[in-house]
Amino acid sequence: MKLFDIIKTFRDEESGAVTIDWVVLTAAIVGLGIAVLAAVGGSIEDLAGEIETELETVTVSVNGGQAAGS
Repeated sequence: MKLFDIIKTFRDEESGAVTIDWVVLTAAIVGLGIAVLAAVGGSIEDLAGEIETELETVTVSVNGGQAAGS
């Protein structure tokens, strides 16, 4: 009978259920994040390359082309 009491107590215990819920939700969020990164990763790299190319062609003038302090 002792074994049945232990099993019944284990079945009725709910304190670990919240932890399992959080683990499952966290795993789902991490999985979703990885899926999103995999889906848009290539596009982000292409956009970063385009931004780099555009920034390399920009010239910056300080004080209308004059040296600072003049």
